[in-house]
Amino acid sequence: MRIWAVLCHLSALLWIPLVGLIFLGIPLYLPFLNILGPLIIWLWKKSKFPWVDLQGRESLNVQLSLAIYSLFVIFVSLLLIVITCGINLIVNKSTHHLNDVFRVLSMILLGLIILTAILQIILVNFAAFKAYKGQYYRYPFTMRFLQ
Repeated sequence: MRIWAVLCHLSALLWIPLVGLIFLGIPLYLPFLNILGPLIIWLWKKSKFPWVDLQGRESLNVQLSLAIYSLFVIFVSLLLIVITCGINLIVNKSTHHLNDVFRVLSMILLGLIILTAILQIILVNFAAFKAYKGQYYRYPFTMRFLQ
């Protein structure tokens, strides 16, 4: 029973080995893969094990929250790019500085993505460890979609 609860948390990290395929040149778009693993395990085992039901809901809540936070960051980043490029074109009347603007905004976005990934890895592993020990862990900054 505890192993299934642990897998509810750890299956959210399925996207990590698959990211390597992108670097091998295989075009792969994996939106919301962090939700798929916990959802399958939770739907499969929730009626049999109450502990898996509790841990699965917690895992799904945090993964859904992370997906929403990521979409928000992407939206804000795109908005910043459009605004910055518009201001640059109005002030400079040229596209000369756009490469610098794109480079800085890309580095900020990449930094936020890496920070989110590291935070997800740490929190998921901590929650999986707590679930294995039979202790309830509540993720911080999580929206409660499933009660």
